[in-house]
Amino acid sequence: MLAYIFVLFAVAVRFLPHPLAFTPVGASLLFFGARGSRRWIWAPLALLAASDVVLTTLVYRYPFSWDHFVTWAWYAGMLLLGTTLKQNGGALRILGAALAGSVSFFVLSNFAVWAAWEMYPRTFAGLMACYDAGLPYFRRALAGDVLFTCVMFATPVLLSVLAQRRQRPGNHIAA
Repeated sequence: MLAYIFVLFAVAVRFLPHPLAFTPVGASLLFFGARGSRRWIWAPLALLAASDVVLTTLVYRYPFSWDHFVTWAWYAGMLLLGTTLKQNGGALRILGAALAGSVSFFVLSNFAVWAAWEMYPRTFAGLMACYDAGLPYFRRALAGDVLFTCVMFATPVLLSVLAQRRQRPGNHIAA
């Protein structure tokens, strides 16, 4: 249930005012891959892709471009990366997955912007300029990915501890 709530939260945050690139999208995909239903693993991808289309075409009024498919492939990759955390999800592996997600999104999305749009020259220098322009967003995305991943993966542990405390015999708070 938490996996679905976190995905809905990630979609909602995209429509609310927030610092650019500081979203729970990557973290929610990792968490869903690790804790969500295999049968419904397509649902986060569909919800986020639909929100991309709405945001791009209706809210920001940009044209739809092929670079969205790169982002959607990244969403799928994050879900699959999350599935590797299902059986072996220690803190270092979870943090490593969050960092890998941030770096891979930065590399892939900036390359797609450089290749799809006429914003930068189609040269190595143009590609480097595109990556340079993306660095402020990368810093915020990295911070958001690490923070939201830690919070999301810690939430079930915290809820479990709280539930155990409430169920102890002699616990007057539960009464």
